[in-house]
Amino acid sequence: MTYVLQLGLIGICIALLPLSYVWVKADDNKFRKLVWLTTFLTLDLVMFGGFTRLTDSGLGCPDWPGCYGTSSPFIAHAAITAAYQAMPTGPVSIGKAWIEMIHRYFAMAIGVLIIAQVLIAWTARFKRRPLHVSPWWPTGILMLIVVQGAFGAWTVTMKLQPVIVTTHLLLGLALLGSLGWLAARQTPIPAIDPAAARWLPAALIGLLLLVVQIALGGWVSTNYAVLACTDFPLCNGAWIPPMNFEHGFHLWRALGMTGDGDVISQDALVAIHWTHRTFAIVVVLYTLWLAAKLRRFESLRKPANGIMIVIVVQFLTGLSNILLQWPLPIAVAHNGGAAILLLLLVMVNFRISSSRPGHVVGPSATAPRDAVPASLPRQAP
Repeated sequence: MTYVLQLGLIGICIALLPLSYVWVKADDNKFRKLVWLTTFLTLDLVMFGGFTRLTDSGLGCPDWPGCYGTSSPFIAHAAITAAYQAMPTGPVSIGKAWIEMIHRYFAMAIGVLIIAQVLIAWTARFKRRPLHVSPWWPTGILMLIVVQGAFGAWTVTMKLQPVIVTTHLLLGLALLGSLGWLAARQTPIPAIDPAAARWLPAALIGLLLLVVQIALGGWVSTNYAVLACTDFPLCNGAWIPPMNFEHGFHLWRALGMTGDGDVISQDALVAIHWTHRTFAIVVVLYTLWLAAKLRRFESLRKPANGIMIVIVVQFLTGLSNILLQWPLPIAVAHNGGAAILLLLLVMVNFRISSSRPGHVVGPSATAPRDAVPASLPRQAP
């Protein structure tokens, strides 16, 4: 298992770069800087995960956590070459192996950064320094990334089974959303009109609808159903084309197969695509309505504007995927747009939550930087 230790060292070395940046940066709140940087890098990792999936690189190294029992495609070069020569159109090649391993290296680096957050948070708790968050929050995020890593392993060992890959995607976005919430708790927020509190249920519904739509989009991608409908607004020349929902949404099955072990039909793929496309209309209309309503509040105007812009971009990139036959840059941008929209809705929900009377969730924009929260006792002079 020497190569596992080598993989760990690679992850630590990569994580040292952002950790060094946080350490030398002129900011009196290193923890806040670290959380925001980890959130940004996790967004990048989610997008690179989409790139890995879209380039069919998920099995570029068909074992886990290394590549043919080594820590690097350099070392596994002979095994990769042999696999490629045996099946040139198969999932293994030098390029795909590097894409897959780079994704794993950066995932390990994110794990190291979250471990650093856990250590800082618990140290602050023991030394009674305020962080405006319980140390159990970063600890929970660390547990989430462990589960995410397990699904990453099963993605490979279970040969890209759609339900495993989709769950892996959703867990990655849950990790991103949790980090975004933690970052928001560490950031001073402007005064918010208490009247915004009544929009919390609507904002939560918007977030839930988006999560369902992302799950449907992940199901489209993992089943390679993006081009099941090649026209718009019709689907293969019909508003309601022939579809097979039973096979399309049977969860536990191998890639490209039905639950009975037969090759999945085109009608099943059309059902997957059509459902994602149709539900997108609901999400777009509801989210645009919600953003328009939230723009009336000064403290919510910027994220609401961001939501409206990203929704439009998502519609255009989704349409381009169909009409331009799924070009890779646009497909990656569509994945990234969903992640950014999730972050924006998380931020909106956080700000609305903070507007509830007597509900303190983070530092105030006007509070002194060294202020001790009411939940922590002040030490005697």
